[in-house]
Amino acid sequence: MARALLVQWYRQIPRPRTRESFHSWFKNHKKAIEQFQSLVTSRYQECTLQRLLANGDLVGRDAAAFCLGILGTWESNPHLASALKDADPAIREMAAEAMWSLWFRSHEPRNCQELRRIVRLRDRRKVLEGLNTLIVEAPDFAEAWNQRAIVHFKAKRFEDAIRDCERTLQLNPWHFGAQAGMAQAYMHMRKHNAALKAFRAAYRINPHMDGIVSTIRLLEKALDEGSSAE
Repeated sequence: MARALLVQWYRQIPRPRTRESFHSWFKNHKKAIEQFQSLVTSRYQECTLQRLLANGDLVGRDAAAFCLGILGTWESNPHLASALKDADPAIREMAAEAMWSLWFRSHEPRNCQELRRIVRLRDRRKVLEGLNTLIVEAPDFAEAWNQRAIVHFKAKRFEDAIRDCERTLQLNPWHFGAQAGMAQAYMHMRKHNAALKAFRAAYRINPHMDGIVSTIRLLEKALDEGSSAE
């Protein structure tokens, strides 16, 4: 019964076109999604959506993951992380997208809005300045630290990127993006043992990230270690 209305409403949202990104689809159908959000909030609690994500059928899990991406609180982080290991690839992808959405709105609304504004800037120097200010004002906003790590990485400031990734993970231990980003930074620094350790940690959170298994195996072979990616 809990599934029926949710799935009915979810199916009324236009589906993504071939090769259309999640973000493009979300933008193009924002009005329909907002209507869906209003309906869901009137009938469903977060704990019900979490249960559907864990125990529902395919469509129910997909709808629940999507709902938690637009409505879920920080409490849904571990539930979505579990869905990263779902048997169905579409559920895994939806859960990953939902987690990114949750991370970007996991602080006070004004700080979340400011982070979105900052990351849309084209001038990397202004992005860095904005993130520095935001982190001072909201030092427990994990995604602000992660976005600054990305800026440092692109500027080849790998040690700074690693420090910001570490802080991100202290605040958000489910952040597979920060864990993989730290691994990549170690790779660029030719610290392959540290990179392997970080990639293995990323794998434990999200074992289906593109190329992660092959990267781990290549590093293990280069370092003459046994496989532990399975």
